[in-house]
Amino acid sequence: MDATAVPSPVKRLAHIGSRAYGLLTAKGRLLPSFLICGGQRCGTTSLYRALAAHPVVRKAVLHKGVHYFDLNYHRGIDWYRAHFPTVRAAERSRDRYGMAAQTFESSPYYLYHPLAAGRIGADLPDVRAVVLVRDPVERAYSQHAHELARRFEPEASFARALELEPTRLAGEEERLIADPTYHGFSHQHHAYRGRGEYATHLERLAGALGREQILVVESERFFSAPGDVYDEVLAFLRLPRLDRPPFARHNARPRPAPLDRILRAELSAHYAPHDARLAAWLGRPPLWRAH
Repeated sequence: MDATAVPSPVKRLAHIGSRAYGLLTAKGRLLPSFLICGGQRCGTTSLYRALAAHPVVRKAVLHKGVHYFDLNYHRGIDWYRAHFPTVRAAERSRDRYGMAAQTFESSPYYLYHPLAAGRIGADLPDVRAVVLVRDPVERAYSQHAHELARRFEPEASFARALELEPTRLAGEEERLIADPTYHGFSHQHHAYRGRGEYATHLERLAGALGREQILVVESERFFSAPGDVYDEVLAFLRLPRLDRPPFARHNARPRPAPLDRILRAELSAHYAPHDARLAAWLGRPPLWRAH
């Protein structure tokens, strides 16, 4: 039976059972050596699937994103370990490839959540982080379509959702910082403008990990030259170059209409100083500012 045809209640029971077993064996399980930390709607699923196909990589057991450092940190490190392969399983690749397998996960909210970076730095100080960035105007418009499709966004107008963003997010970051168990729904799902201010979030992550442990990749490059970017990511992660996997775009969604040109210009102006700061990470202006 195709996994997508398995009824949701059956999936939930299987996940509960797997996590329970994982907790019992947590001490013998890997922690990630690298993370895809974001950004949302920037191609993280496509990169995740490409890396998961690497022979020396083992993905998280149940989910692409474990959401430990943002939504589940109160559950503890053994809960997190329970989601990953065993050390014994990782060692099986040593004879064939000369190195034990690595494991990873991809949770795009890590880049935006105000506490995630510090938590990652405290628990995984040597971890390497890959961050994808995309034209923030396109990213915001794509996110709105995504949240609409998932029924997390009741406002069909992107322009109106942008108008609502300050009210929806008012005080959310402070509540997240004050209460580690608090889940800010709007902070996670309605920060269309805020999530594209990449340099601010990257600087917070660098403060926790160090800049040398972060690789920033433009989605536009990844989708136009996936093999070249994939090789760069492997070099950063210290993974051997073996056969390249097939590359495909995942989670792309159709847009209801082209973005209004006046709104596009307004957003582009908003992001101009943020993109200028991002240039320091890329060593040049981002591609969406090069024309």
